[in-house]
Amino acid sequence: MKTIETEIIVVGAGLVGLSAAVAFAKQNKNVVLLDTNPVNVEKKQNWDARIYALSPETENWLTALQVWSGLDASRVNAIDAMHLCNDSGEELLLRCSDANVPKLGVIIENQNLIYALWQQIKSLGVTVITDENCELIEYGSQHIALHLLNKTKIKAKTKIVAKLIVAADGVNSWVRSQANIGVKQKSFHQTAIVANFSTEKPHQNIAQQWFAPHETLALLPLVGKNVSLVWSVLTERAEQLLKLSGADFATQIALYAKQELGSLKQLGNSAAFSLHQQTANNLIAERIVLVGDAAHQIHPMAGQGVNLGFRDVMQLASQATKLNLMQDIGEHSFLRRYERSRRADVATMNALTTGLDYLFASESVLLNKVTNWGLRQLNRQTTLKKLLIQQVAA
Repeated sequence: MKTIETEIIVVGAGLVGLSAAVAFAKQNKNVVLLDTNPVNVEKKQNWDARIYALSPETENWLTALQVWSGLDASRVNAIDAMHLCNDSGEELLLRCSDANVPKLGVIIENQNLIYALWQQIKSLGVTVITDENCELIEYGSQHIALHLLNKTKIKAKTKIVAKLIVAADGVNSWVRSQANIGVKQKSFHQTAIVANFSTEKPHQNIAQQWFAPHETLALLPLVGKNVSLVWSVLTERAEQLLKLSGADFATQIALYAKQELGSLKQLGNSAAFSLHQQTANNLIAERIVLVGDAAHQIHPMAGQGVNLGFRDVMQLASQATKLNLMQDIGEHSFLRRYERSRRADVATMNALTTGLDYLFASESVLLNKVTNWGLRQLNRQTTLKKLLIQQVAA
């Protein structure tokens, strides 16, 4: 059996896992990055259907990690304003200029950010193992070991010995299940449809979002006269929409958006995924810590899923800098501090998305009136509006 000794094993080479490997390697920690899938990292000309709205906090952190400089800047677009509407016609416009902040965030493609993260992984010399399945986790008094199941059965099996496993292996996390960490789940009975479109009229760097009962449509500004769609609808309706031709689908969206961007033309194919809220009962186990979707999955309504995952890594990496040379990064007291520090943020995001879905879906006349009144008051209260914009742009 081949044995690899390291300090940290990061399982999962998605955005959050890659950022964790970069962050710890930047701290001169010995890191092994593991993913069960083969890696194919290349720049593509076509627009990626997977688009993220990153907060300024996330951008600043990725800049500090020297990841941002590796992006194709021509494919990154700033959000200068957010325009929110409900089905009663009430609106809320949040502009960065109203609060003297440079922008509210940026829109970026998954492939662009993945590519930049991989360039840092390579430059830092992180040990990468891909296309290998995990077999079992072995616990020792001073370490944790991950055994790999050799797919080819030709070469010897591999065991990776470390102080800590960072589980960034997604919503169906293998590491989480091996650690016997349960989850709380809530189904929204909705499906999110994502696709990209060219627009007749310029979007002016405004992220637009329309709310209706159990339905949210967002058009996020891409570079040029292009937008990214995230349309969350009841699953039965999603199945009907996905059967439409590209032209008919584009017409439906243009009508829903009240023709504010004129006619639309679809770029590439649509993709769809079911929407759930899932939160791990614990964020830690013996020498194991959960980050990203392995720890929590939220509704895309607030556009904060990937930012929440990045904040997990920010907090974990920040706390690691406070350890002295003799302290063990896998010790329970360190991991417990991480878990306590993340609970409030995760709970707030869960409450926000669930609350918004309930608020805009309610059939209560009184509640709808309160919601409409609240949107009108926010538009009128300059100071309150400024505080809200500053919170969004934090």
